[in-house]
Amino acid sequence: MSSLVAAGSPSGGSSSLLIFALPVLLIGFMFFSQRRRAKVAQAIQSNLGVGDEITTTSGMIGRISALDGQIATLEVSPGVRVRFDRRAIAGPAPTPPASSDSALSVSVSLIASCSSISTITRATRVTRT
Repeated sequence: MSSLVAAGSPSGGSSSLLIFALPVLLIGFMFFSQRRRAKVAQAIQSNLGVGDEITTTSGMIGRISALDGQIATLEVSPGVRVRFDRRAIAGPAPTPPASSDSALSVSVSLIASCSSISTITRATRVTRT
């Protein structure tokens, strides 16, 4: 019986080390990734200025009209101002695509192909009857 225990102990020792090492590595990874995110958020907060167009964490897009300590006042439409906590600012507003002509041409070609398919379908129905 002791030979079975002796034979099983080297593999049992390495598996128990693995059981303790994996959670430690996971916690370490989570700690360092959170630290990196906090540094990025701090950099965004420190670079805010009046006139910047930003996006909030809730998805609202507006232009900063005033900064008062921890409060940012955003103008979301002409004459409409909303107050947000500075921590609710996610980052700069997304830029619109450079050209919407390509999207328009794709949708026009899709409509054209759909209409030709319906024409073919109608023609085959007519010939069958």
